[in-house]
Amino acid sequence: MKLLDQLVSERADVAETMNGILDTAAEETRDLTESEETNISDLHGQAEKLDTRITELRDIQVANLEAAKLRAEVTHGDDDDDDEGDHENALRVRVKEEALTYADVKGSPSFFRDIYNSQMNHDPQAQARISRHSDEMKVEYRDGSTSNYAGLVVPQYLTDLAAELARAGRPFANLCTSLPLPNDGMSINISRVTTGATAAAQATENSAVSEQDIDDTLLTVDVRTISGQQDISRQALDRGTGIDSLIMADLSGAIATTLDDGIINGAGTSGTLLGLKNITGINAVTYTDASPTVAELYPKLLDAIQKINSNRFAGPDLIIMHPRRAAFMAAAVDGQSRPLVLPQANVPSNAMGTGPVAGYGSTGMQVAGIPIVTDANIQTDAGSGNNEDNIFVVRRADMLLFESPGAPSMVRMDQTLGGNLTVKMVAWQYACFIGGRYPASVSMISGTGLTTPVF
Repeated sequence: MKLLDQLVSERADVAETMNGILDTAAEETRDLTESEETNISDLHGQAEKLDTRITELRDIQVANLEAAKLRAEVTHGDDDDDDEGDHENALRVRVKEEALTYADVKGSPSFFRDIYNSQMNHDPQAQARISRHSDEMKVEYRDGSTSNYAGLVVPQYLTDLAAELARAGRPFANLCTSLPLPNDGMSINISRVTTGATAAAQATENSAVSEQDIDDTLLTVDVRTISGQQDISRQALDRGTGIDSLIMADLSGAIATTLDDGIINGAGTSGTLLGLKNITGINAVTYTDASPTVAELYPKLLDAIQKINSNRFAGPDLIIMHPRRAAFMAAAVDGQSRPLVLPQANVPSNAMGTGPVAGYGSTGMQVAGIPIVTDANIQTDAGSGNNEDNIFVVRRADMLLFESPGAPSMVRMDQTLGGNLTVKMVAWQYACFIGGRYPASVSMISGTGLTTPVF
């Protein structure tokens, strides 16, 4: 799991930084300075968050390994059957420790080629492999599709292979609270309390105490279908090398980007997800300035943070901005040409944040101890001048993303242009994003202060 490896590496870096501060103080036979104590405290907070996420991902990894073990030990037949069933049992197969039908191994059959030959040519060998693959996936996945969609679950190695694709991708989606879709249904209902209990001082002994029955309402959110299709030549299926990976990478990248864009910008209409930007009741922060500066943006970020603390009564833990905005912050310097966002941690100087500008997604930058993640799906054509971006501050625990397994999870082929030796491949996944259960968990900064930055 690439994400797990990344988090473990980040955790090691945090530990190394903490040890470096402590070692320096020990070598100089002195106590920690106030600045060093603050840095140690901040780093400890980062370590705790990383430890929590690492534990979650390791639990998932263990579950996947257990599923694979169970799949390998699936047995058709029973050694204890009576003599009457001996002949029948002799025809059954006991599968143990056998490799997956489709795997990222040289010589492994082509998943897509088998789909085509099974569906279009009724190839018995291809049908047998597809059937075996379906049995394997039943152990690992739950099919969240409806009866209107009939397709095959994509092998895990293809979805894993396609996870790191060039496109805007899904940086924010990957950091939401991930939940599996229910087995059926095209909507999810979540209870939302509208009236809570009350409490008050009792006026006198034996007098009535405060009373208010709790009341709630159902928040119903539709499950959306995100899909794409490609035309593939029969020659590519028959003679192509690595066609599975190429096609899945392209389709998966498109679907992943569309999903992430939807949970940020979606209007919730015409089959789209309802994204952060259009949730009713979120905290609004306006930054208006004809000549924006990072120093002026800083209090707006703190305002967005405090609004979540003040209205949700819980702290945010993620800042999402466009890469251009993160670069704008990193490029800012004071009157002595010292960066406002320090390029490396533990360098004292009028800093509003610390950390290097790393790769796309996780930047390593922080404001008020909250990590900044870049996401190019944030619009850059907002506002009256069609040149503004937005900054979002969120509480991740309240950002619920229900997904079918994989990206995409299902695929099928149709020979719509048989006369041209062209096959149409359709891929799709189901998703449901619930960010509106607690609208106060989202703050959005907008305004003319977020126009196209000048470097």
